[in-house]
Amino acid sequence: MKNIFVLLFLLISLNCYAQEADKFNLGFENQVEGNVLSTGWFKWGEYTLSTDSIAYSGKKAGKIASSEAGGAFGSIVYKIPAKYKGNTIKLEGYMKIKEVENGFAGLMLRIDGGGSSLAFDNMQNQNISGTKDWQKYSITLPYPEQAENIFLGGILAGNGEVWFDDFVVSIDGEDIQTLPEVRREVTKASLDHEFDQGSGIEFGELTAENISDLELLGRVWGFLKYHHPEIAKGNYNWDYELFRFLPKYLEATDAEERDRLIINWIDALGQLEKCASCKPTDQNAYIKPDFTWIENQDEDLRDKLRTLYNHRSQGSHYYIKMAVGVGNPEFNNESSYPSMSYPDAGFRLLSLFRYWNMIHYFFPYKHLMDKSWDTAIKEYIPFFLNAENELEYELATLQIIGDIQDTHANLWRGGDKIDEWKGRNYPPVHVRFIEDKLVVIDYYKADLKKDIGLEIGDIITKINGQSIEEIIKEESRYYPASNVPTQLRDISSDILRSNLNEIEISYISGSSAEQTKTLKLYPQDSLGVYRWYRPSNAKSFKMLDNNIGYVTLQTIKEEDISQIKEEFRDTRGIIIDIRNYPSTFVVFSLGSYFLSEPSPFVKFTGGNINNPGEFNLSDAFTLPTSGDTYQGKLVVLVNELSQSQAEYTAMAFRAGDNTTIIGSTTAGADGNVSTILLPGGLQTSISGLGIYYPNGEETQRVGIVPDIIVEPTIEGIREGRDELMEKAIEILLRD
Repeated sequence: MKNIFVLLFLLISLNCYAQEADKFNLGFENQVEGNVLSTGWFKWGEYTLSTDSIAYSGKKAGKIASSEAGGAFGSIVYKIPAKYKGNTIKLEGYMKIKEVENGFAGLMLRIDGGGSSLAFDNMQNQNISGTKDWQKYSITLPYPEQAENIFLGGILAGNGEVWFDDFVVSIDGEDIQTLPEVRREVTKASLDHEFDQGSGIEFGELTAENISDLELLGRVWGFLKYHHPEIAKGNYNWDYELFRFLPKYLEATDAEERDRLIINWIDALGQLEKCASCKPTDQNAYIKPDFTWIENQDEDLRDKLRTLYNHRSQGSHYYIKMAVGVGNPEFNNESSYPSMSYPDAGFRLLSLFRYWNMIHYFFPYKHLMDKSWDTAIKEYIPFFLNAENELEYELATLQIIGDIQDTHANLWRGGDKIDEWKGRNYPPVHVRFIEDKLVVIDYYKADLKKDIGLEIGDIITKINGQSIEEIIKEESRYYPASNVPTQLRDISSDILRSNLNEIEISYISGSSAEQTKTLKLYPQDSLGVYRWYRPSNAKSFKMLDNNIGYVTLQTIKEEDISQIKEEFRDTRGIIIDIRNYPSTFVVFSLGSYFLSEPSPFVKFTGGNINNPGEFNLSDAFTLPTSGDTYQGKLVVLVNELSQSQAEYTAMAFRAGDNTTIIGSTTAGADGNVSTILLPGGLQTSISGLGIYYPNGEETQRVGIVPDIIVEPTIEGIREGRDELMEKAIEILLRD
């Protein structure tokens, strides 16, 4: 685009309206004075929206101001029908903020389809706060095939004011204002709405026999979904075909009738054509499909399933594809049926079948689970079918998600009853597990410190008379995580929550004996609660004593990197702090600065859409040099807060010439995230790629293993020390 907003400025100066030629009103020049909702924009949240004369270009901008009456956020939103094809979508826009605190400001981009959010980002991880003049920001997301609507705009959470101007949306680099609409192909599956209001399936009392029958059906249903060519073409709504088949299947009186029904079901899907391109599993495959269950069937059913496998679908698939340029799975054309907050029994069984098979065929880390995934489908059938209300269904879903032991996996959307179950009121202190003890490490609001009666470093031993150890034992199954330190990280965020206004705690302060007190709790939006680490808008780099450079990736920006290289070129050493989530991807732009020659730093495993369940290990990917290598030492700080992109970035830094990684076990969840939708409006995720060191060693669950283990101590917390920083400086001062 030859900047449409330069053109906009010129036309405005001639008293014309630039937006008249545009399909979508992504600027604010045509708005009725003061009313941002007048031409296409609408409101999410409770804050005040308006137009304002403080603009980046032209005469008007959109504005959000926090409300004194309360509320947690406000968004200014514009909706575009997703009548376009492409692989990636990008939102760009200018933003100006004033006194944003206890929250963040950001652009917002959400892609919806099938009644659920398919991709979403609101820049929360970048922690943009404080006061800043106009700056350009952007968000890039995958653009799913099943996208139905594009929602774009800006958001303010917490207190303050924010202005937005000059939004541009592009798909694969082309401005959406100029893109032609594409008529989407209508599939038979998309036209099937028979069970939109419910499955109508009822189950009697579960016996060991019919649980085994349902287990077999779940395996067959998933096998057909990802292998049968007619299903791959979108000729069947495979969710609803389950509901059509179930009633007669439930009436089967013996194994022979059961198998005959399945065989007839497969035959009814259409005649299989000979598959000339169906290759056998690569003998060198890192992970091979597991069809032991097929070999255990009686001859007729076994032969039918074998035949289907030998003539399975190849190439494009209605329900699954691998992300372009990345390779993690994208689960297409799945609905979360959000109108069913408590799905009926048929949909609850569908939820289990869908999730189990997605993990079985497309999760790259199934082999790392402590429990056998092979037995999970049978184990969870009673949990899902006997769930008597929305909370029990959500807890059953969360528990099976926890079994895959992936920190990327949780209930990221939906799960409203679980949030209520955890408690709507929060403590005024931030706690964390230090030396396996629950320790107070911060106050959310300094002006409450006197009223709280707890000191930094105090150890909480009991909550309402129950020991912390007992609480962890009871609740850990509902906290999915790759490893124990990360699970404790997440438990600590919720452990003091309650629906009561106060709780009783027992605690140890200093060397005194255990004491008991009442701790007052508060609504979340009154405290400035943060989950893992306090938001910051501080500059990402500074010079420490002894000619040592310090960089935090929490607030790093692309434009900081050239300054870091220039100012830290002759330092004794650099400390890079990744006990956070990087606000900018710096693997190549900064990682290459510490290499004197190209160096391998990572391998991947990816799934095979033509042979579900097969994963192959790539060759090592090499980090290039920048041609301007840093000559000093590099120390990288990591802990359980280092997750996903933070871990990947640490792998790149480890490839450097003179790098030492210190700290403790990281979150152990790496690889591009794949979204999974489940009935009841639920959304979860998995690590969609396998990430390995160049020598083939695992990173999932293991995390980034430090060269030197350094963990904070309770004594250090009480003294206000950062023991990892102290160790990093000690390393850099050695001769």
